[in-house]
Amino acid sequence: MSCSTCPSVDLEECEKVAVGIARQAGKIIKDTCGKVRSVESKQSFADLVTETDQNVEKLVFAELKKSFPNHRFIGEESVAAANHGKVEFTDEPTWIVDPVDGTMNFVHTLPFVAVCIGLALNKKPVLGVVFCPALDQMFTARQGNGAYCNGQPINVRCSPSLRESLICAEFGSDRSEEKRVCVFKNLESISWQCHGIRCLGSAAMNICSVALGQTNAFYEFGLHCWDMCAPVAILVEAGGYVCDTKGGPLNLIGRRLIVACDENIARQLSAAMTCHLELPSD
Repeated sequence: MSCSTCPSVDLEECEKVAVGIARQAGKIIKDTCGKVRSVESKQSFADLVTETDQNVEKLVFAELKKSFPNHRFIGEESVAAANHGKVEFTDEPTWIVDPVDGTMNFVHTLPFVAVCIGLALNKKPVLGVVFCPALDQMFTARQGNGAYCNGQPINVRCSPSLRESLICAEFGSDRSEEKRVCVFKNLESISWQCHGIRCLGSAAMNICSVALGQTNAFYEFGLHCWDMCAPVAILVEAGGYVCDTKGGPLNLIGRRLIVACDENIARQLSAAMTCHLELPSD
């Protein structure tokens, strides 16, 4: 079914439903933080999954399907368990969910942990809900309606140059030698050209820090569509700019990302990178 034949989507209703589900999911995350009985690794010893990840994803999809039975669904844990980790991404309305973004933080009880519920149309993020229960921060956005944190409008804070910017980055869970070399080459280059580097341990919380105006940009190689969909929708509605690490259009399943307060900082950040990983798509 092409998008031209998709049923119309009421984004306001979608957002209302997603916020309610995010609060339910957040309660599970908060109640189980520090009480995890089972922690398993996926692609590496730094790529973790817990029973909470799995239980939250089941809850989110079960609730979404009650309201939107004809939509499509992509979730981190369900994708990891099937199709060799590959997604089937179409133009149809697609809910993309990361049940626990920041699982490593969750395991260690660091508060930067969020449930991410995003909606894509025509392969573009049009709605995002990111809820961090430990900090009680509910980030919401839908296309054309602005971005909010706990109901208050939020906006990026522009910076005149990379030299005056605070940048977020992550090491990621891939422990291959190729990734190690690329991560440290870029950190060495970028960190000496900006005010500083911050790592919150959650892609969603890094991106939302840019949307809040606390930091000026974030980049990472190796992300997945569930890491990006919801927070990117929020960032764009907060007035930010998003692109591939080489400066081209963002491909939601392309696994490379720059978000920034504006295009100027995104271009400067891309130019400062000395290494661009070529990654298989989701």
